[in-house]
Amino acid sequence: MSDDRFPGWHGTTIVAVRKGGKVTVAGDGQVSLGQTVIKGSARKVRRISPGGRDVVCGFAGSTADAFTLLERLEKKLEATPGQLQRAAVDLAKDWRTDKYLKNLEAMLIVTDGADLYVITGAGDVLEPEHDVAAIGSGGNFALAAARALSDSDLDAEAIARRALTIAAEICVYTNGNMTVETIGAAA
Repeated sequence: MSDDRFPGWHGTTIVAVRKGGKVTVAGDGQVSLGQTVIKGSARKVRRISPGGRDVVCGFAGSTADAFTLLERLEKKLEATPGQLQRAAVDLAKDWRTDKYLKNLEAMLIVTDGADLYVITGAGDVLEPEHDVAAIGSGGNFALAAARALSDSDLDAEAIARRALTIAAEICVYTNGNMTVETIGAAA
């Protein structure tokens, strides 16, 4: 069954790279409707601080849906301070089983600097291999580029920026207007 109310919504590339004790999450700024760029400067990477501990989140998919999920994640983190994995699993469980949430169309990458997860509406909480994760329309391009660069002398931020630039050169639904957040593991 297709949803004809919003045909052709595309956009977003989010990439996360863990290297040298830090995690960088980078996202492009393009939102498209069909062949039209609606906005080129959207912020799809955000830092939240539930309970005073920073967590960096990147999202792909419907913006309203992603904000709903970010709010839920923040509440889960407030209930389980410092336990990103538990909060992510609880969110994924709710997302999969809740009558309202299961219709949300988005994906999240979340990190507290130590842990890194991709959370999906299918109930997945995935810890990526090779310390690189990517989601969105240009996610596979960014993932391949970041993995290829991960053995270089570049740090996490430089790899994420370069991977997103490469994705923007290939994916028509990704631009080079980046939001970048870097976080280190809490001591």
